[in-house]
Amino acid sequence: MIVSNTSPIINLACINHLDWLPALYGEIIIPSAVFHEICVLLPDAPGASEVRTASWIHQHSISNLPLLASLSLTLDPGEAEAIACAMELKAKLLLIDERRGRMTAQRLGLSVTGLIGILLMAKNRGLTNLIRPHLNDLRSLAGFWVSDTLYKRVLDEANE
Repeated sequence: MIVSNTSPIINLACINHLDWLPALYGEIIIPSAVFHEICVLLPDAPGASEVRTASWIHQHSISNLPLLASLSLTLDPGEAEAIACAMELKAKLLLIDERRGRMTAQRLGLSVTGLIGILLMAKNRGLTNLIRPHLNDLRSLAGFWVSDTLYKRVLDEANE
């Protein structure tokens, strides 16, 4: 079971590769706060219509309210619910990009990856031949921040 936060969905939709998520992971679970962020707060955002209609995206309501309250002290609602959801469902992977959320999830024993990991996996699984154009699109079209050091390291890892 894979749980996703908002960022991977919106940013992959920005570069027209939201279809990589079901190709790589099958079904994706999103907590109610992520659905709200994408479909209510940003109803015209890239990926919003897919989140509302895709058969491979399923919404989950958090039942562990004490955990959610604790996480909400330091994280935004989407991150807090994504981590709580992954904990509740014993997800094998959490898709999350924000540094504080990733660190919190890892401290709680969750496996995490983000957009960069998704790009690398897409290349490894043959969904794309090159990562560079997608990294460039993430930076320019989606406004996703990737440091020059990380950019170079990812391209080195991808043998580009």
